[in-house]
Amino acid sequence: MPEYQPVIAVDLGATTTRVALVGTGRELIDRVSSPTPAKGDDPGVVTRHLAGLIRKVLIGKGGTAPAAIGISACGPIDHTRGSVVRPPNLPFREIPLAGPLGEEFGLPVRLANDCHAGILGELIFGAGAGCDNLVYITFSTGIGGGVICNGRLVLGRDGNAAEIGHLHVDSTYDLPCGCGGTGHWEAYASGRFIPCFFERWCAVERRAPGGIDASSAAGIFEAARGGDPVARDFMETIGEINGRGISDVIVAYDPSRIILDGSVVIRNADLILPCLLPFVDRFLPLPEIRLTGLDGLAPLYGASVIARGYDTVVGPVLP
Repeated sequence: MPEYQPVIAVDLGATTTRVALVGTGRELIDRVSSPTPAKGDDPGVVTRHLAGLIRKVLIGKGGTAPAAIGISACGPIDHTRGSVVRPPNLPFREIPLAGPLGEEFGLPVRLANDCHAGILGELIFGAGAGCDNLVYITFSTGIGGGVICNGRLVLGRDGNAAEIGHLHVDSTYDLPCGCGGTGHWEAYASGRFIPCFFERWCAVERRAPGGIDASSAAGIFEAARGGDPVARDFMETIGEINGRGISDVIVAYDPSRIILDGSVVIRNADLILPCLLPFVDRFLPLPEIRLTGLDGLAPLYGASVIARGYDTVVGPVLP
């Protein structure tokens, strides 16, 4: 692909979708975002929504036309069909993306798991620069991960490796995950499930939530930040769960650096980090743990890399 042509980058998340026109210097020329459609029986509503956002960033943009579309999408991904399949945090069995958008805009469409895109974004634009053994973890609607091991992107059989949100971290509260399993990290510490965990924790530990607004994760974090003793104790339990997850990641991949991203951790790092670090197992040396500096845009930046080709500086994104 000619380097002098801009590309369209898409970050399809379970809660929010972002689309940007990315210039030849990898600058964001224009960017729009909107809630991801999450209701109904027709997955085409998601594709049509994406097409509308793409048209918005292209309106009034003269000069060189974009060369391709890169999509970072909440997985799992099926590259052969160019689709998202059985996403645990969206109500559709399959969301076709590459075919419909390629036909709509007459451009090549390249699709990758959002955390593989996220780790590429961090490696090339952010806190992962120069690191050959890197793990990227995002805490948002769900929990996901991307891994670079000895300078190579870890893909797995179908390109869905490092689905670390489905590591088993608990059998005491035994919470159900959106994937159908139980005890998975995502079912405890993701934005979608923190309120469910708080409700179960209060019941099991016989704690009264009092005036805490437990309808959202934000309300629980705000209560903890305000000094509520029940919410503060719950933060310790979340910290223990996160410590187990981080410990599993460390012994699985032996990284030298871990980058934390996603709205849950970005907005609440003051509560999350101090509570998890005491529970991280020191069987292997503790890696450097950093917050993203890309303000949640790592997957979008990574999508712009993928738009220019599946072969990247850390190997192919296509399995």
